[in-house]
Amino acid sequence: MSKKKTNKLMSTFEREMQDMDFAKTHQEEYRELALSELLLTLMEEDDKSVRQLAKEAGVSAIATQNIRSGKSEDMRLKIFVGVVSALGYNIVLEKDGHRIPFSPSPS
Repeated sequence: MSKKKTNKLMSTFEREMQDMDFAKTHQEEYRELALSELLLTLMEEDDKSVRQLAKEAGVSAIATQNIRSGKSEDMRLKIFVGVVSALGYNIVLEKDGHRIPFSPSPS
């Protein structure tokens, strides 16, 4: 009895992800999209506008809009913490089940 060789057909995405440059770019863009989508969801839950959130976070409306639209490529931690806090959330660092609340020092 002969063994049949089965080749799984790869999708275009799977083939492209084999290219390390493509995969790196994809991961970076995906993180930006995920952050943008998260912010949109949180804003909708609290029914907050870009201007209202920016004011409460102590950042410019432009910075908030750039995060929301996915245009913020290198967001400062202070801005991210301000926006998250203004939405009523805390940041927690977690490793191996150990959780540490992130509390930035006051500026």
